[in-house]
Amino acid sequence: MTRVLVLGATGDQGHPLITRLEKAGLTPIAALRNPDAFQGTEFAHVETVQADLYDAEAMIGAARGVEAIAAHLPFVFDREKAAALGNNIAAAATENGVKKIVFNTSCFVADKNNDNPAHDGRRDIEQAIMDSETPYVIFEPKVFMDNLIRGWNKPAIVNQGIFAYPAKPALLISWICLDDVAAYMVEALTRDDIPNGRYAIGGPEALLGDQVAERLSKVAGKAITLNSLTPDQFASGMSLLVTGSAQVEPLSIYDRMAGFYRFYNEQDVSPLIADNDAINNIFAHRPASLEQWAEQQDWTDPTDPALKVRMAGMA
Repeated sequence: MTRVLVLGATGDQGHPLITRLEKAGLTPIAALRNPDAFQGTEFAHVETVQADLYDAEAMIGAARGVEAIAAHLPFVFDREKAAALGNNIAAAATENGVKKIVFNTSCFVADKNNDNPAHDGRRDIEQAIMDSETPYVIFEPKVFMDNLIRGWNKPAIVNQGIFAYPAKPALLISWICLDDVAAYMVEALTRDDIPNGRYAIGGPEALLGDQVAERLSKVAGKAITLNSLTPDQFASGMSLLVTGSAQVEPLSIYDRMAGFYRFYNEQDVSPLIADNDAINNIFAHRPASLEQWAEQQDWTDPTDPALKVRMAGMA
């Protein structure tokens, strides 16, 4: 694979993927609604093509001359829209003879409906890709370490020593960083011997919330404690941060976001534990531990390091 069409290039998950693609000697082509969105950022040199993910013809045009598609997609709380995303990717690949699709679902995907359209829509996208007859690798990461350095989390860690997360204290999570997800995606793009399939990926250890706080405390050199939020508290906080109101309407985007963790917290066995032995039998990459990742972050600065490029992508 040489030329790789990247969907979701301006988002947090697109940044490390572009970097990893270039380090591997591949050429990323960022599909953007605004082809000038990277101007003034560290990715200003990246080739871009204008495309609307919901426009099948635009997607087919964007994929001309590429050998692979690497996708991160926005969460949509409408299964028909999610299915359209999958169908458009499949059409772009089929019409252009693309050699491989690599899709990062950005979350755990249940095998059966769980009545959260964002989760269930991910399965619809997967199915469209699998039905396209294009070789594919689908990665289902558990939970991103990088959530800890986003604007809805990092300020409390840095300024108050509080790690707040909508996970019950007993919920085990195999946290994985975005750079490692990108590394898995690039390995899938550069190897022809990886079988078509869905691969659940996570970091090398499943941690309780208190264990995450312990590791952050060690790296940051100060006491950091867990605040185990309920999903409703999380939804209220996110709504307050974005809209200025803590009121959460039923079936709103904030309620749907909290629905992810309602599902996780209600399971008898955590669905967020990765089977690394199975993955290690197929992939050469080995992901970092949370402590190793945390050592690379600045725990004195409360700002989100990915904010500038993300905001550019919204232009």
